[in-house]
Amino acid sequence: MWDYLARLMGKKKISNEIIVNVESLETRVAVMEEGNLEEFYIERSGEEHIVGSIFKGRIQNIEDSLQAAFVDIGMKKNAFVHYWDMIPEDAARLEAEEGIQRQRSDRQKRFAPGEMAKRFPIGSEIVIQVTKAAIGTKGPRVTANLSIPGRYLVMMPGSSLKGVSRKIDDAKERERLKKVLARLPLLPNIGLIVRTAGEGARKVSFVRDVRVLLETWKEIEERIRTLPAPCCVYREPDLVERVVRDSLTEDVDRIVIDSREAYDHIRDLVARVSRRARGRIKLYDGAVPIFEHFEVERQLENAFRRKVWLKSGGYIVIDETEALVAVDVNTGRHKGGKTQEESILQVNTEAAHEVARQLRLRNIGGLVVIDFIDMKQRKHQNAVYKTLKEAMRNDRARTNVLAISQLGLLEMTRQRMEESIRASTYMDCPYCEGRGKVKSTLSMSVEIQRHIVEALRRHRGMPLKVSVNPVVMDRLRKEDEATLVEIEQKHGGRMTFVSDPARHMEEFTIVNVETGEELYSNVERPAPKPAPASAGNPGARPPEKENNRPE
Repeated sequence: MWDYLARLMGKKKISNEIIVNVESLETRVAVMEEGNLEEFYIERSGEEHIVGSIFKGRIQNIEDSLQAAFVDIGMKKNAFVHYWDMIPEDAARLEAEEGIQRQRSDRQKRFAPGEMAKRFPIGSEIVIQVTKAAIGTKGPRVTANLSIPGRYLVMMPGSSLKGVSRKIDDAKERERLKKVLARLPLLPNIGLIVRTAGEGARKVSFVRDVRVLLETWKEIEERIRTLPAPCCVYREPDLVERVVRDSLTEDVDRIVIDSREAYDHIRDLVARVSRRARGRIKLYDGAVPIFEHFEVERQLENAFRRKVWLKSGGYIVIDETEALVAVDVNTGRHKGGKTQEESILQVNTEAAHEVARQLRLRNIGGLVVIDFIDMKQRKHQNAVYKTLKEAMRNDRARTNVLAISQLGLLEMTRQRMEESIRASTYMDCPYCEGRGKVKSTLSMSVEIQRHIVEALRRHRGMPLKVSVNPVVMDRLRKEDEATLVEIEQKHGGRMTFVSDPARHMEEFTIVNVETGEELYSNVERPAPKPAPASAGNPGARPPEKENNRPE
């Protein structure tokens, strides 16, 4: 069926698409533009996503010295809330939705010592929303300025604000949207902001969207009224639903999903707001894994390397540290440009575009320092600065980009709501005691299962021998046995797992037991060298430990 659809749509060039891979342990989403991977999201089963969720919490502590409070929301770590985020205000809501950055002192001055303790005594209840997940030793960041995103609108309970996203800059369209807002059926004290996805949308789409949002808010109000604190009264949807809600704009040609269950669910959700958009949700049922079919897997392999090559021959080096993210720009093999200054400008301009892409792709947040190649002319520095600012315009995270300093460094910040992709998929390397990174055992388990399924799809019923590192073996034995049994039952065959102490944690091989054919291996083998006549076999590996299945 999929091959037929591919031929049918082959005449039309697909420029922007979202590819969704749903598996038992994780869901992956790739946002593609003109065939290039621009954004990547990953969510693992069992990992709780709380950004955007609303909680009924209980004040645990008030700290005037920090101008903040700590709130028990029923999680391991108390949530952190600034004083100026404890009292809802329309200006703060607008800042949050539009990415406006205002000096904290403008709002801090309103609170005298002891004032918040009177308003919010220890043990009192407060309804707050998570704006930033717990990272490291820090608890989640929360606010009392509630906002519930829909397809075209953001609803703000307790607000009187009605506005249009500043990213919609067409004057006539803004005026039309304001008139649409004025006619929407609303409850008292409910504010609305038109999202960028609302540009060009019909009034009926807004009416459907606001009805869904009002239904959601009524359910939240009922939970707030009846459930004891601390508790969650609204939970953000899963990754696939969030991406469809936030990314299915008019310039997205299609969303392709390889799970029938997720496909049916998303089509039904989209149809509640826009029946036209429902037709852009496609089901992938091809034999080749979806990320391979759309060449996402190949791009992912290169996406998270430390060194990223530019088309011009230059390259950038990205290093994530606890304090900041450092990006170094180098000319590499670049030879274009009439003069040295022009060559440097070309590389720096290309690097500015690539840095913006990499920050989104890797979900990097916090302080970012970019060391561009030194430019003598101020006009060249300004051109690169403007290029980066323009490239960051479509980033949904809030950013603040400063001009290039006298030292040739550009400093910027990017809103960090959750851990970066690197932090969530890699763990400290046991071989170098944390000085580097290797893939986590969960990531390796998912990758191994993916290749096993692919091998069994090609050769159903084939007996396989899988050789892995002992640490990965421990993960397979203790946590993933049920999933492996399910794979055997679904695809046939028999899997034998071998624990090899000499194997690197990220290395594994899959062999056909009957023929001895190596079906997959990511082991890097050095070129063979002729051994001296007197040499023994110093490179022999210790005997392998075999298990038919991790037990």
